[in-house]
Amino acid sequence: MQSQALNPMAHPPLTLHLWRALRAVVGRELHKFLRQPARLASALVRPLLWFVVFAAGFHNVFGVAIIPPYETYIEYKVYMVPGLLGMIALFNGMQSSLSLVYDREMGIMRLLLTAPLARGWLLGFKLLAGTALSVLQIVVFLAISWAFGVTFEPLHLLAAAPVMVLAAAMLAALGLVLSVYVRQLENFAGTMNFVIFPMFFISPALYPLWKLEEAGALWLHTLASYNPFTHAVEAMRFALHGQWHGMGLAVLVGGGLVCFALALRGYDPQRGWIRQRGAG
Repeated sequence: MQSQALNPMAHPPLTLHLWRALRAVVGRELHKFLRQPARLASALVRPLLWFVVFAAGFHNVFGVAIIPPYETYIEYKVYMVPGLLGMIALFNGMQSSLSLVYDREMGIMRLLLTAPLARGWLLGFKLLAGTALSVLQIVVFLAISWAFGVTFEPLHLLAAAPVMVLAAAMLAALGLVLSVYVRQLENFAGTMNFVIFPMFFISPALYPLWKLEEAGALWLHTLASYNPFTHAVEAMRFALHGQWHGMGLAVLVGGGLVCFALALRGYDPQRGWIRQRGAG
């Protein structure tokens, strides 16, 4: 006991402890991702197909009027890019929730949750890992879209970087919340059908919202205006053109905090849904 008290490494300072946990959780996710280049390719195939096929097939169908943040008529492929960036962050956020469900089934999640560290830090590190993976894929897709002729001002890209991080973080936090409810890997397909696809299609990712209003689908327009994914896409769209979308930024920050708080409560073994379902 006396030797442990004299040894400063027996009880490392909190900052060192947090750094080790950060390196273990975030480093594990990044290491797994970088070791699987096919995973990056598969993550980019979906938005790339939409980008190539829809940009060619619907070039003359979806006319984009001069609406903010645009000051002139633009090509449809230019309009699509922010929506596809949102798609990448949305699907990766759900993929992060799937990995949490897998870790829970394999028992790894139980080991993480019993680590001598506050649960909020662990979930925060998982959120940081999911956000980092989304941002990495977004950067790669921006490079691909540049190769297809969609370019943005360098200063606008720098200004849009924090907005993309906030969007990725909010969607990753939503994935944390879903991981509380999704109990088995087999249920993830239902999550795709009832969460991911409605959020993506009832949004301005592929078409302006005024198209829904013009078509008389007012209820869809209302749903889209309350869809947090809508505000994530619009915030990135405005930022990529050198403008700020106040409502979108507020939703990104507020929605991310609310989702993280709900996930933290859900993983609390004393009062959360984990205890109610016998997983804590």
